Amino acid sequence: MDKSEIIEILTEWNFWKDDRETGILREDYVKEILDKLRLNKVVSVIGIRRSGKSTILRQVVKKLMEDNKRENTLIVNLEERRWLKLDLEFLNKAYESYREIINPENKPYLFLDEVQKLEEWERFVRSLNEKREANIVITGSSSKLMSKELSTLLTGRTLELEIFPLSFREFLKFRGIEIESEKDIIFNAGKIRPLFREYLEFGGFPEITLTKEIAYKKEILWKYFDDIIGKDVVERFKIRNPEKIEVLAKYYLTNISSPHTFNSISRFLKIPVETISRYSRYLEISRLTFFLNRFSFSVKEQENSPRKVYSIDTGLSNAVGFRFMEGFGKIAENLVFLELLRKRMKSRNIEIFYWKNSQQREVDFLLKEDLNIKELIQVCWDISDQKTKERELKSLLKAMKVFDMNEGTIITEDFGGEEKIQEKKIIYKPLWKWLLQNQ
Repeated sequence: MDKSEIIEILTEWNFWKDDRETGILREDYVKEILDKLRLNKVVSVIGIRRSGKSTILRQVVKKLMEDNKRENTLIVNLEERRWLKLDLEFLNKAYESYREIINPENKPYLFLDEVQKLEEWERFVRSLNEKREANIVITGSSSKLMSKELSTLLTGRTLELEIFPLSFREFLKFRGIEIESEKDIIFNAGKIRPLFREYLEFGGFPEITLTKEIAYKKEILWKYFDDIIGKDVVERFKIRNPEKIEVLAKYYLTNISSPHTFNSISRFLKIPVETISRYSRYLEISRLTFFLNRFSFSVKEQENSPRKVYSIDTGLSNAVGFRFMEGFGKIAENLVFLELLRKRMKSRNIEIFYWKNSQQREVDFLLKEDLNIKELIQVCWDISDQKTKERELKSLLKAMKVFDMNEGTIITEDFGGEEKIQEKKIIYKPLWKWLLQNQ
């Protein structure tokens, strides 16, 4: 393939001649990528497949064009089927073709999309970064560009950003409702509540949010699941018995927001403990599932306690899990966890745990910042059930006493307010409102 042929294909992906479709702006991610680019580091954009990484890259390019000429940006999509051979020689030739034919005036912005498709890509990236020849953003699936691998491959040259499916605020924006202030929440409450039910059921993948037909939503979610298992887990880790990891993944998606041990799962699924442990790590690397440790001042006790499992997306759990939408409380707790994960991405010194004492009193989320316990959050979907309310309150109050905290939060379906109990302040927040106010 000669240089003119390469440029002909690249032109279809780039903004040199015409604008490209950039979708609905996800401005928080765009701003963060632009901020990181100013630090002369390689920006690594990772995330579960179909979360919108490629679209966000195009949005970054469009924003850059406000202060740069079109020719100063280069997108190389390494999933393009017309590339005859993906290797370092091709990548060097593509970059040389761009420099020679497109001829950028200033230090260019280079975007390598799905970089894991090319072996030894890090040599090319490292060389350009060392010479300060280009501002570089790379994207890839989480299973191929996990943090430990990146730190080894690029040895301190990278800043990482993880893309999640849509937050509830983003979901509403995709559905035509912009929330920028408390006033917007109040004015749009009547529209927000029914949309929140849809968010609970179908999750926040961008394509799913924009798809109107319910049957297609479910079909697409199943396709996502098959691709994640097949391409990001089975192919990536060369698994010889793919049916076993698929069974495990379905088990986790069915039993979200619940504590598990590898031994108990092993007995239930009749799969060896070592296999359960290894496969669970693969699913976590792919970002399909997450595991939450129990809080303890003893690291050993943390590691030996059951871990709670959560899904990257409630829509996937509802579509793939063995029981459909059973227990809104579990789905609600999963949404709270995902929102806390987004919060942790913005502040790396925040750690998330669940808390449980020897009397089996449990609080869903404990947030630790540096050495301090900062927040306790309990999820109680049906607060109207008095027995449930008393049980959840007792656990929260016990934890508040243990950590000498004067305030705790209970996330509910639609009940808000405050009350004082034993000189402790309990704040009740509807989940839909908490999701919008917490960002």
